Amino acid sequence: MILRKPSRFNCNFQYKMLMRILNLTTKFFVVFSLLLSGCLSSEYNVATHKQDIFFYSTEKEMALGQNIARKVASEYKISANPDDIMRVNQTGEAIVDVCDRKEISYYFYVIEDDEKNAFSVPGGYVYIYKGLLDLLDDDELTFVLAHEVGHIVSRHSIKRLQAAMGYNLLLIASRGVSSDPQFSKGLSFALAQIMAGYSREDEFCADELAVEYTKATGSQPKAGISVLEKLYQESKKKLRPISYFRTHPFTAPRIKHIKEVLRLPIDVDDYINF
Repeated sequence: MILRKPSRFNCNFQYKMLMRILNLTTKFFVVFSLLLSGCLSSEYNVATHKQDIFFYSTEKEMALGQNIARKVASEYKISANPDDIMRVNQTGEAIVDVCDRKEISYYFYVIEDDEKNAFSVPGGYVYIYKGLLDLLDDDELTFVLAHEVGHIVSRHSIKRLQAAMGYNLLLIASRGVSSDPQFSKGLSFALAQIMAGYSREDEFCADELAVEYTKATGSQPKAGISVLEKLYQESKKKLRPISYFRTHPFTAPRIKHIKEVLRLPIDVDDYINF
């Protein structure tokens, strides 16, 4: 029998396999430890109809949302215009009445800025810029707010923050300890991640829920298509891109997907990537 010296390839392969096993083992024990400590839970997601893993309970999500909302209020001018507040709140309340997540309270705010954008924060906070509000009719406003509520219902921002920040930094950001030097840093990072935009899958999910909720309020769900088309036409007038498309990408695929959900005819233009 001839003994052969192991090749460098075999040694490298064995080393990589060993490290992969160790990494998987480490992840397993981390997840198992978090489950035992109650820091991690598997919950049924009413939007996706799947079990999702969360570091955060609803109570911690609400605390995080309150802190981020204070951060937003310190960096943006929140509108005190009674007409705008009434319009947004009435529309928002109609959506909340038909949405799938009832264990949290929802808050709707108008930001005094000409930007054409809207975003949501964990725990039930929804913001729309004055520039976008003035551009929309009532059906379109319903769809936009329903889309943001859809992100909250699906807990998209929490899943995004979990992946980007990890448990410890999220825990710091959910506490009201402003004296902690990491507290402000955590909030700033969390807000930046939320404003960076969602994945294609998350945008499609929020649009599907927006179609459902808009229809349930008695409004026209096709308004989602007109919102995106209207914003696209607005963007052609500007030297810089409309901010909505930075935080809500995949415009053409979203229009196509909304049409598919509503079973509307698909046009050639729906395949153009704009």
